[in-house]
Amino acid sequence: MPIELYRDSRHACLMFTDLVDEDNQAVQANQFLIVDNGTGAVIDPGGNLAFNELFLGMSRHFSPQKLSYIIASHADPDIIASLDRWLTSTPAQLVISRVWERFVPHFTKVGKTDQRVIGVTDGGGRLPLGRNELWLLPAHFLHSEGNFHFYDPISRILFTGDLGVSMTSGRDAQVPVSDLKEHLRLMEGFHRRYMVSNKVLRLWVRMARQLDIRMLVPQHGAPLEGPAIGQFFDWAESLMCGIDLFDDRHYQLPTTAIPVPERAVSMA
Repeated sequence: MPIELYRDSRHACLMFTDLVDEDNQAVQANQFLIVDNGTGAVIDPGGNLAFNELFLGMSRHFSPQKLSYIIASHADPDIIASLDRWLTSTPAQLVISRVWERFVPHFTKVGKTDQRVIGVTDGGGRLPLGRNELWLLPAHFLHSEGNFHFYDPISRILFTGDLGVSMTSGRDAQVPVSDLKEHLRLMEGFHRRYMVSNKVLRLWVRMARQLDIRMLVPQHGAPLEGPAIGQFFDWAESLMCGIDLFDDRHYQLPTTAIPVPERAVSMA
């Protein structure tokens, strides 16, 4: 069952957190449906592991044939590996950074993306949705080189892709976090590795502080609300990550053998 992040008579935001079996083979991921005045958009629909359950779950709340957009923060497999099936099953167009516009056809059959991709320039923009709009905010190198976050002015939710992520179960991801003190242990390792640099984090925080945000919702893990939003901004501004942490010790010729399963050796 989806979690209602927001609903009024004309506008709704739903979050799906547990569509992928938690067998430690695939990372937990959230998917989102936004509906405004009868027009819908799916944000970061995920891979083939999530498609059937998301399509059926969405159908209980909104007709897939009225879906206008598949919106992708970037082009990782857990974001849009199911693209071929969405383009087959709905009339939706894909909205994604122009950086990835010519890469996404690799997720589909030949010709499937013809006239179905809206490439967004680095500066982002405001995408019409129903009688309102979604704001596509630049979030490049957090962690992808072509990356956007999505702000919904009606619900005041900022969808942040891989920023603000916590490593939790689908069940735990359903519960918003209002204080980061205990939650940071689930966030720090991911952000130190996947965010590119403190410089980019500081630029993003400076932009994001200008928004009226009721909830910050990542693609993995739990939403942040209340005091946790400001706490996250403060933490991210000072976080050393990515290339900040690398030096010549990380660029050495390898000497360690990679362990290979016995079955793979015998097949070779």
